[in-house]
Amino acid sequence: MKPICTLLTFGTLGWLWLMLIIIASLIGIAASVLWIWMLIEILTKETDEGNTRLIWALVIIFTHWLGAIIYLLVRREERLKKLGR
Repeated sequence: MKPICTLLTFGTLGWLWLMLIIIASLIGIAASVLWIWMLIEILTKETDEGNTRLIWALVIIFTHWLGAIIYLLVRREERLKKLGR
């Protein structure tokens, strides 16, 4: 008897690979959302004092999610305390 759907005939290793692909995709989507969110925040709320907006924007553009996490942990809280926005 032939299976109706080949997806149903996955062995244990097949399901593990499928879950790994799904988890990796979700992490990639979350990293991209974080990157876009931080980039928009920099371009709209960061001051132009000493070219900080330009520098942070370039850091985030060239380092993608790693730069977004660095900005979120280092600069965002400092900016909120200093400027209140």
